[in-house]
Amino acid sequence: MNSSIPIAIIGTGIAGLSAAQALQSAGYNVQLFDKSRGSGGRMASKRSDAGALDLGAQYFTARDRRFVEVVQQWQARGWASQWQPSLYNYRDGELSASPDEQVRWVGSPRMSAITRAMLGALPVKFSCRITEVYRGEHHWSLQDAESQSHGPFSHVVIAMPAPQATTLLAAAPKLAAAAASVSMDPTWAVALSFASPLDTRVEGCFVQDSALDWLARSTSKPGRDNSNDTWILHATSQWSRQHIDLAKEQVIEHLHGAFAELIGCAVPAPTFTLAHRWLYARPSAAHQLGALADADLGLYACGDWCLSGRVEGAWLSGQEAARKLLEHMQ
Repeated sequence: MNSSIPIAIIGTGIAGLSAAQALQSAGYNVQLFDKSRGSGGRMASKRSDAGALDLGAQYFTARDRRFVEVVQQWQARGWASQWQPSLYNYRDGELSASPDEQVRWVGSPRMSAITRAMLGALPVKFSCRITEVYRGEHHWSLQDAESQSHGPFSHVVIAMPAPQATTLLAAAPKLAAAAASVSMDPTWAVALSFASPLDTRVEGCFVQDSALDWLARSTSKPGRDNSNDTWILHATSQWSRQHIDLAKEQVIEHLHGAFAELIGCAVPAPTFTLAHRWLYARPSAAHQLGALADADLGLYACGDWCLSGRVEGAWLSGQEAARKLLEHMQ
């Protein structure tokens, strides 16, 4: 195989960037594509009047030795920091301190700092939604939503949520069927910002018996703007699915009310609000797919949905896709 012909990678979240780095380190050219205006996927941060908001992944943990080593490198380079929140549980109408002491990491000064640093100078086309992946006699080509073609490519790595990957895997029916079998849950995320700090010790909270699943005091994370007291709320998958098409204003109103009920202090009207809908926030169950591969065709798929659903799973899945690709080329 001519290594001068680039490998296409669709998606610049953790999985796609993990695969891209591994392939580039092995001496292969890559070309990345993403439908968004920037990298990160669910690690992306949104700029707002309340500062940068981490609306997706709130933190990540590291358990696998390989990922632990990478996170330590990120920390040494200033891309990631430990977050040690005052952590609580909410159950049966009561707040209680959480005994959970596992090490949590965040991007610094925002979650997207990690993916931006991983992307570095890799060639990428943003605002480019790929709608078809097709193979000619010798190489792959891509078509985008503007009917523009991209290629040729020696291989294609699809690093997108399973429902979106399914369509692009049409050339490999077995891979498409495997991706189609993975169910992913939605999540409504809401940001609330207050002019003065709320009178509570809570900085992170796992929530039961509520429309909320999780809440975090964003300004408690390292490197964040502390000029306002900003909170991120995540609804449960069940509530999000039941209210998937609810107007954003109504989502904010409902989750703001749920937050005020449980936080245990007076909650004034926020000075800033924002809602974001993640259609494919996390897989409904953990899987052990690693990464999908049709080595003979040269088509691969990876993502957090192939493993644990966590940031670590996304990174490991990207590594596995690259490993399978490189193994076949030797």
